[in-house]
Amino acid sequence: MTDSTSVPGQTEVDHRPPGEAEHNGAAPGPEGGAPPRPRIGDTRPAPAPRPSGRDAPSTPAANGTPLEAAAVAPPPDRPPEGAEEEPAPKRSRSRRRRSSRARSVGRYSMCVHVQPELTQIAMLEGRALVEHYVARGSDETTQIDGNIYWGRVQNVLPGMEAAFIDIGIPKNAVLYRGDVRYDRDDIEAGPSGEQPRIEQVLRPGQTILCQVTKNPIGAKGARLTQEVSLPGRFAVLVPNSTTFGISKRLGDNERRRLRRIVEEVRPEGHGLIVRTAAEGVSAEELSRDVATLLGQWSAVEAEAARSDQPRLLYREPDLAVRLLREELSSEYRSVIIDDPSLYEEVRHYVSSVSPELEDRVEFYDPAVEPLPLFERFHVHEQLHKALDRKVWLPSGGSLIIERTEALTVIDVNTGKNVGKTNLEETVYRNNLEAAEEVARQLRLRDIGGIIVIDFIDMEIRENRDKVAAALRTALARDKTRTQVGDISELGLVEMTRKRISEGLIESLSTVCDVCSGRGIVLDTAAL
Repeated sequence: MTDSTSVPGQTEVDHRPPGEAEHNGAAPGPEGGAPPRPRIGDTRPAPAPRPSGRDAPSTPAANGTPLEAAAVAPPPDRPPEGAEEEPAPKRSRSRRRRSSRARSVGRYSMCVHVQPELTQIAMLEGRALVEHYVARGSDETTQIDGNIYWGRVQNVLPGMEAAFIDIGIPKNAVLYRGDVRYDRDDIEAGPSGEQPRIEQVLRPGQTILCQVTKNPIGAKGARLTQEVSLPGRFAVLVPNSTTFGISKRLGDNERRRLRRIVEEVRPEGHGLIVRTAAEGVSAEELSRDVATLLGQWSAVEAEAARSDQPRLLYREPDLAVRLLREELSSEYRSVIIDDPSLYEEVRHYVSSVSPELEDRVEFYDPAVEPLPLFERFHVHEQLHKALDRKVWLPSGGSLIIERTEALTVIDVNTGKNVGKTNLEETVYRNNLEAAEEVARQLRLRDIGGIIVIDFIDMEIRENRDKVAAALRTALARDKTRTQVGDISELGLVEMTRKRISEGLIESLSTVCDVCSGRGIVLDTAAL
């Protein structure tokens, strides 16, 4: 309740919480009936000035109450106790409606923009773009990660411990010895305890069942494994295997509960891995997911027995559905799609696996909305910044990101950041900002392979350790596997990030026909 006091020649409206004015003491108001100065946190305008002293009229107020009594009554813009309050402005009502829907509770959102030749998917954390994916119509030979093929061995290279497999696409895929499955009864006996060589397990012309684990990148073909797995929403089926596991991200009590459920629903002769998304699911839901995966595997086996020709046996679903299967949880506040057919497909999938999240799938009609989807959520401008080699830091520093054939180099600069205290503190604060931004850029640009980060030199060892710890903490949010070394005396950090796809820049660009990607044109006259 707002306190109002009346002192001769002074009027003050205190909007502080009850008891705070008495504790801190009331400050005297201005003389001569001037309006009181607004306070921080005031939500109502100050009342109009009232005449005081001998100039005050002796007539009663409009309701017949003397002015002295009216001074202690509730202010005119606030109804007295027990009276019906006036409706709030329309803007406030709309805000309350938005906040009461209980849908905007997650920290992540997904925007799916469909074009005739490609589909783009943006993952947002708040308003910041953190991941971006591109799927093109020609991805039958480039975006094949997770597909299962019936392949034929073309040649075996003992010196490389690898074999090249024809899987029915223009470029042969590669299968390394560590990814080969075999039965010891089917190969010649060797020294006890020694792993067989790849030429003892595979031979040219042999047909095998295999799965793609890495898309073809540049001149390299796709990478294969014979350890086939079928991912579902809550579990991963590993056919003809004894593999068993539960996600380590779950708590001990939840892991024990799921272990008891898995002992009942685990299919005989197959392995099973329980995913993080299975937290809190019932035995019926997990059993239904496993039954769906068993049906998919039966279809794969039937297709494999039909012919010996290299061909596709199982195709992973559309990129949007695949990402939702891997990522969708209660932390996602919305999935917004601007294509009606894909919207129906995604909504049907979500309603079948997570009915409680179905209402978070929304259709964005570009014919009705004034802005395209990516412009409405500021994805377009962030995407353009992600394609630039220079990235600005909040304090004025910058990152320079350069990609080469062998590795990616990231240079940290102070730029416009001049600091306030001393050089060591300025450099340390700049490097902390850079560590956070480097992790975000690696994830957004999908940079893989060897990465070298050149932080600004720090004299104090403790500061170097804190920057390295900040980098590891920021990278922990990245689901792609990384390995990070310590900061050297020169301020260098060597790290690796698993390369899954070609990267953001390569997916949205083509090599220049003039300079062949070098960025320079030689002066042929001088040569």
